[in-house]
Amino acid sequence: MKNRKPIEPRQVAWRSLLTAQALLVQKMDDELTTAGVLGMDAYDVLLVVCEAPESRIRLSELAAATLLTRSGITRLTDRLERDGLLRREDVPNDRRGSYAVLTEKGAAALKRTWAVYEKLITRHFGDHLSDDEAEVLQNALARIVTAARKPEIVPLTVRKRPESS
Repeated sequence: MKNRKPIEPRQVAWRSLLTAQALLVQKMDDELTTAGVLGMDAYDVLLVVCEAPESRIRLSELAAATLLTRSGITRLTDRLERDGLLRREDVPNDRRGSYAVLTEKGAAALKRTWAVYEKLITRHFGDHLSDDEAEVLQNALARIVTAARKPEIVPLTVRKRPESS
């Protein structure tokens, strides 16, 4: 058997974070669907719209806020619009831009979903952490998110011109 280098605690933490996130998202999404309320992606999108000024946001900003791809946000907002949970409005002076606007039906769906979602968060996540652990985790993840959102500064390289003979 090969001598393995011990796994560093940060690598174990990373793997645990990925596993927990994947398992919890799938489990909670399944339970939300079974309860007959919005799934997690739809809930997240409607929540971002709800929290925006006047409960409306440009679709490009919505995609960035939810971390969905442009095509993913388009498909989801199309479905939410068909279901009457969102409506689109044109952006004045921008023929290509449009706003996603929360409807009353969308606000009601958010409220119904939160009643279920809040209990799921408590059962599958909150009940497994003390208040101190939750605070430490939140602070650590906030630092990581802040660092990940910073644009990378790539130094410019200056090429020398070939010398003429």
